[in-house]
This record gives sequence, C-alpha cells and structure tokens, in this order.
Amino acid sequence: MRDYDEVVEIVYAWQQDTGEGVPARDLSDEDLFRELAALYRTRLDSLRHASDQALTRHTTRTVELETDYVRRFPDREINPDRLRSGARTRS
Repeated sequence: MRDYDEVVEIVYAWQQDTGEGVPARDLSDEDLFRELAALYRTRLDSLRHASDQALTRHTTRTVELETDYVRRFPDREINPDRLRSGARTRS
C-alpha cells in the first residue's frame, strides 16, 4: 500500500495534467472512500455557489466514483429499512 505522501504526490501530478483527478479505477478502496466523503461534504456548497462548469465537474466526478464503488462492492449491504415498497435487491 502506498503511503499518504506518495498518494498526495500522485493525485497532485494527475490534477496538474488533467484537472480531473485520479481515475476512480486507479484509487485504492481507502482513497475511493475518502474522495467520496470529500465530494459529499462539498456538494451543497458546489450546488449553491460554484460556476456551472465546476458544478458539472463535481457531478461527473461523483457519478464516476459512485459507479466504481458499486462495481467494486456489488454485494454491499442493503438496509431493508431504506427500501420502498416493491423495491428489490439483486438476487
């Protein structure tokens, strides 16, 4: 596993090249969780105050990370209390 400084260096270098962050598929599980948490913390502020371009990028990145999370954890625990009537989980 990479140490924190190495991850920060990789992320910084990637952002300088593309401005888009490290591709979700290249993040460790821990880094994926951290990225998602950061996006969730900043979502309302982005919605209310960011430029259209920044909000679009925030949305795109959120979808990218969430899609990769679901890919990695297809059997994630589903809380039955969060299901609506008629909703089903994967069989």
